Amino acid sequence: MEFIPARLPLFIKKIFPKYLWHISTEEKVMFLTFDDGPTPKITPWTLDVLKQYGAKATFFCIGENVQKNPEIFQNTLDQGHSIGNHSFNHPNGRKTKTQDYLENVKQAQEIINSQLQQSTLNNQQPTINTLYRPPYGQITKKQGRELLKLGYKIIMWSVLAIDWSSNTTKEKSLKNVIRNAKNGSIVVFHDSEKASENMQYALPKVLDYFSKKGYTFKSLNPEVLATTQILG
Repeated sequence: MEFIPARLPLFIKKIFPKYLWHISTEEKVMFLTFDDGPTPKITPWTLDVLKQYGAKATFFCIGENVQKNPEIFQNTLDQGHSIGNHSFNHPNGRKTKTQDYLENVKQAQEIINSQLQQSTLNNQQPTINTLYRPPYGQITKKQGRELLKLGYKIIMWSVLAIDWSSNTTKEKSLKNVIRNAKNGSIVVFHDSEKASENMQYALPKVLDYFSKKGYTFKSLNPEVLATTQILG
């Protein structure tokens, strides 16, 4: 069984210093992120729970899922959340040729951009960033360099709920976040059916626990990123 730490070791961050792992801040603020959506059964529920706590988040979307569920994507934008690219169909970077990988990211971005344009035509003002998170967290240095050249900000994480794993109980997913998150943490959940049982248990409790401690929840919006130094 592969061991996946809920809190990323510092040495990994130092290997990839041009990626964003954490927001440096003294404020009680946390950055919740959701990968693999939008999905009909999970994403609307996630949006409703975030709304109950006045929380904003960043959704790293699969292009194929955006294509299948444009209404849910638009609803995510309408509620003021940020959007990131999570590839078209979730390839593992270390098992994919660089050109094929870049084409996969481009395909997803074209779909996302089309939806962002539609939102603007509907007189909405979506929060637009060129954010990218590699599926599985797997990306080669060459792939990363090329994406940075294209203007992407590569967003990693400081805390994983590990909600997708069948080896992780829902109680453990909750503890992974409660025990490791702090000021400026970028926390990863998944709005996917695979992660639904663990995530739907943990997310409301995380929001409640940290709200009572005075935390707010922000998206990785342009204002946040403009004042953020990438940490190694």
